[in-house]
Amino acid sequence: MEPRMEGDVFSGYGERYQMDGKVLQNLQNRFVQVQYILDQNRLLINEINQNHESKQVDHLGRNVGLIRELNNNIRTVASLYGDLSHSFVRSVDASSEGESTGTFKSDGKANNQKRFRSG
Repeated sequence: MEPRMEGDVFSGYGERYQMDGKVLQNLQNRFVQVQYILDQNRLLINEINQNHESKQVDHLGRNVGLIRELNNNIRTVASLYGDLSHSFVRSVDASSEGESTGTFKSDGKANNQKRFRSG
């Protein structure tokens, strides 16, 4: 299998499973959003730690807002992962249902490509 570039999460998935391009794009976009928020959280945690180590009252006071922002980001990531999971399961279920009769694209035309499973 060829190496994948960062951000190219699903490049090999299509080799094994038949999925709609829009579904893959949606999943990819969600992963990009999650990674961005996780990167922001890393910066927030670093700033929180620096403020805590400084022991300065104004810096410690700023941590209250930073911790709230961090908590909100964590909730957002959890929600995005929930959406990812739901979207992925729906797409796999739809793909499995269409396996024996052919899948239907959004335009209503049959897509009778064979699915290959790794084994």
